[in-house]
Amino acid sequence: MLRKEHLRVSRAGGGYHPQFAGREHRPLAARVIGTYQGHVGEPRKRLDEALADLETDASDFKLVRGFSALLDREVVLETRAPVEPRSARTAAFEAAADVGVVTGDDRTEALTRAGESLGAAPDEVAESLYADLDERQTLASIEVPWGPDELIDRYNLSLAQTALFDATEMRVRSAEPATLVSAVKRLRLMYEVHKTDEGRELVVTGPTRLFRATRRYGTRFARLLRTVAKSAEWRVEATIDDRGTERTLSLSHEDPVRVPGDEPIAEVSFDSGVEADFAARFSNLNLDWELLREPEPLATGTRVMIPDFAFDYRHADFRIYFEIMGFWTPEYVAKKLSQLESVEDVDLLVAVDESLGVGEEIAARDHRAIPYTGGVRLKDVAGVLREYETDLVAESAAALPDELVSEEDAIPLSTVADRHGVGEDALEAVEFPEHERVGRTLVRPAVLADLEGEIEAGMALSAVEAALADRGLSDASAVLAELGYRVEWEGLDGGTVREK
Repeated sequence: MLRKEHLRVSRAGGGYHPQFAGREHRPLAARVIGTYQGHVGEPRKRLDEALADLETDASDFKLVRGFSALLDREVVLETRAPVEPRSARTAAFEAAADVGVVTGDDRTEALTRAGESLGAAPDEVAESLYADLDERQTLASIEVPWGPDELIDRYNLSLAQTALFDATEMRVRSAEPATLVSAVKRLRLMYEVHKTDEGRELVVTGPTRLFRATRRYGTRFARLLRTVAKSAEWRVEATIDDRGTERTLSLSHEDPVRVPGDEPIAEVSFDSGVEADFAARFSNLNLDWELLREPEPLATGTRVMIPDFAFDYRHADFRIYFEIMGFWTPEYVAKKLSQLESVEDVDLLVAVDESLGVGEEIAARDHRAIPYTGGVRLKDVAGVLREYETDLVAESAAALPDELVSEEDAIPLSTVADRHGVGEDALEAVEFPEHERVGRTLVRPAVLADLEGEIEAGMALSAVEAALADRGLSDASAVLAELGYRVEWEGLDGGTVREK
């Protein structure tokens, strides 16, 4: 993005049209690049003077300043002085206080004393006094990885982003809506998806609609254009608050807005947000539910709603949608409640900030509401999921036969559950006539009989584990307990099998 003072727009016809650079500005872009490259090794002040002369010659001084602002990001400035500037100033000011500088001779005397204390000549002290000021720093190097055409492309993209910084709302259509929604979520922007005759339209709330417009939100909002412009076909219509006057900014793939390929599109994540915090903590739980971010849109009348998450049950085709409802603006809260009123018939869990005081309204819409303050409590969410899980296990168990037979001599219950698409809990009421349950494993009685004749007290645990492994068994503790043995541990040397 550029600074606001670099913005070039036309307000003709009541609109708000960025004045993009074109191929006719290629010579000017080349001159600006050459001016920077030609002043390597010189003070920044001389570069600024050369750019000022270039502004005088150009038809639009703001265009020169815009090009310069982009090139400044590639500049390396260094402070080059015989004496470290702060040390030179300290010594000179202390000497000046002792001398009482009034005349030129007094100044020379102060610099001489300062030089003596620093081991430097008076001229070196004078040269170093303000060498760390921006205008006196030296342009050490500038690595420009692009030519005039690329500079123009970067300028046009930055110009459009700067124009969007004062938007109250942006309406976007894209040939890649899924990519667009993903970027909006990563950038933590407020949005809605509307269904129109021309397809789905993403409506993004602009920074000037917030209670307190923040530069951070405005920057993220403007950066969304990088993702939009990556699509082959796209259109943006934004409402701009132009110093109290409402204007319309329209952009599309037909405008000269190009995205450089050497930068990430939307690498901003929600590391400090309530959603990110919940997702990170939920991933550490060992539940039979998989957390899915950005599930498919849900119909809400003429609009659509994309919940923050969905929980997929691992052992059945069942999904619970999960929305985290925080506080942005009163309009946002009202719209969110309206969405919950008309959302299609699905299982929806809503974590709602207690400060909103709308938990009862959400419950009245037949959705489960979980209040939170600061962060969503995993215990609360897990409790609701377990309620669903109880019903799902009961349904799965009801669909299973009373008895199951497996061909294997030994098989984990988890494997049997996977084969039948259920959780292990659903197998509790099932009989296995050819096997015995040993811990979480099904074992044929003949296998246990063989082991009973092979295992005896005093054997090393390692030898027992080898015998079990030959028969496909891994839970030594459960098998030994079934056979009436225990393990006696002997420090770090391993264990010995003993009778109970």
